[in-house]
Amino acid sequence: MSILLQSGLFGLGPPCSIAINFEDAETRKQASVKRESGQTELVPLFHGQDTVAGEVRIEPLPGKKIEHTGVKIELIGQIELFFDRGNFYDFTSLVRELDIPGEISQRKIYPFEFQNVEMQYESYNGVNVRLRYILRVTVSRNYSSNIVKEKDFWVRNILKEPEINNTIKMEVGIEDCLHIEFEYNKSKYHLKDVVIGKIYFLLVRIKIKHMELEIRRRESTGSGPNTYNESETLAKYEVMDGAPVRGECIPIRLSSVHMT
Repeated sequence: MSILLQSGLFGLGPPCSIAINFEDAETRKQASVKRESGQTELVPLFHGQDTVAGEVRIEPLPGKKIEHTGVKIELIGQIELFFDRGNFYDFTSLVRELDIPGEISQRKIYPFEFQNVEMQYESYNGVNVRLRYILRVTVSRNYSSNIVKEKDFWVRNILKEPEINNTIKMEVGIEDCLHIEFEYNKSKYHLKDVVIGKIYFLLVRIKIKHMELEIRRRESTGSGPNTYNESETLAKYEVMDGAPVRGECIPIRLSSVHMT
């Protein structure tokens, strides 16, 4: 059993405070992450093969001392499916021992470093699944619950621009009534890209009042009978208001699209 510093056990808080600080916290970029509560939080941003380093500060409450069997910090990458809450799949797990068994009666500072960590998967908060990276400090104790402190950080991997990035063409419509062709300038985009394209009205025999384009993120989790599919609208744009005519071409430029 462990005591998470955020909640305590049976209403009793832990006998110490633990802080996890990154060594380059003031200069490192941050990512804006939306939590389940709907609130947005800024967390440190890392890339694959980055070194994760900093210090852990443990300070007992006034008049308290902590007898422990060791202090460690773990760097963990894990996947959690929301329909299977509480069960985590750890795909990365690194450990650094910070202290041997003993006693903490005053503030202690422990430096830590995980060199060139392989973080091949990007962080993700979805509708049904979450992929996260955390630092977890554990103060192990014999006769009392362990004391645990966690700190999240975000991973985003930057890839080279693809050498081949073909255009996209697709056709939709209703037989003998409506025939529309969409054309986009490329098939691969970065997270804050501008979508440029055209809409061609090849056949129009019905009245169209207006048209909208949506950019959706499609998420698929699980397998077999436990497969869950969800779609989330990231952006919506009104393309036209009024009836188009045959042969008309409408240019598209969708900017400020945050596809995260």
